[in-house]
Amino acid sequence: MKKSLLALAVLSSFAVGAQAQSSVTVYGVVDMALQHQDLGNKAGSTTALDSGIQGGSRLGFKGSEDLGGGLKANFQLEMGINADTGASAQGRTFGRQSFVGLSGDFGAVNFGRQYSPLFIAVDSFDPFGTGITSGTAGVGTSGYGAAHFFVPGNPRIDNSISYSSNSMSGFAVNAIYGMGTETPGNSSAGRYMDLSGTYTAGPLFAELVYTDSKNAAGNNSTKSLLAAGTYNFGVATVHAAFQTVEDDGAAAVAVDRQVMSIGVTVPVGAGAIIANYIDFSNKNSLIKSADASQLAVGYTYSLSKRTNLYTSLSRTENEANSAMGSDGGGAIIGKNVKMFNVGIRHKF
Repeated sequence: MKKSLLALAVLSSFAVGAQAQSSVTVYGVVDMALQHQDLGNKAGSTTALDSGIQGGSRLGFKGSEDLGGGLKANFQLEMGINADTGASAQGRTFGRQSFVGLSGDFGAVNFGRQYSPLFIAVDSFDPFGTGITSGTAGVGTSGYGAAHFFVPGNPRIDNSISYSSNSMSGFAVNAIYGMGTETPGNSSAGRYMDLSGTYTAGPLFAELVYTDSKNAAGNNSTKSLLAAGTYNFGVATVHAAFQTVEDDGAAAVAVDRQVMSIGVTVPVGAGAIIANYIDFSNKNSLIKSADASQLAVGYTYSLSKRTNLYTSLSRTENEANSAMGSDGGGAIIGKNVKMFNVGIRHKF
């Protein structure tokens, strides 16, 4: 009996030690909203109960293991969920993120499916946080192939290697290289490169992002440069951004645009008023009347640290050859889009 108790005590000490060296967290978001879209004609108007309006509904697992000497092994697996139906989102099991890597005094290196630095940057300066779809800078498709107001292409990069530095006197860098479709004999197919630099000093946050991506065939390159920032004045935070996007595709359909936004977040009690204006300017001289603009206002209210209510209203004006501003890309070319939603988000 004494030997059994001693063995059990030894095993327990090993278990406690193992738990101290590693950890796994289960987390998630359930977000649901009633949303109305008016796409400029009667047939295009919808009212629906939608999932993931402020933040995509999800279930995730993340953890780390202390390897000693300041080195850690890290992983994250995150699946998207359409909470209104229970179906998986992004068309795959862990469609939001799936990566493993190492971190330490050098920063962090990760391998797998990850957010691009460009998407992270937009989420940083957008007062709507790439959510509350009515007003976000990441919503909408264009009649001439440009995806979203700011973020071109998929915000998540498959087959990617990323590096993020620790903060150095307020400066930090984030880089990613996506190997694309990994097609034999064509290393350029779907290849993606992204580099960002950020600076934080008190109420000031500034960022610069350069992106160079290839299409699925590897014969067309899209490049973008984004400069953005926020400044917290105490009574309000001002958000601003400017981006240029160009590609070398066929002249008649090539993306050539400039996008700018100016927004504000005003704390009000347990909530905040948010507003944003976005101007989308087509610079391809072969495509006429393809500009767009969006004005949006919203409000979030925290019921607790994990649960909040939200609502937003937006209006997007499209010229004859533009179709920006619709949730899901369903806007009709040349039509103005109005959106309204009210919802609840719970984090766990």
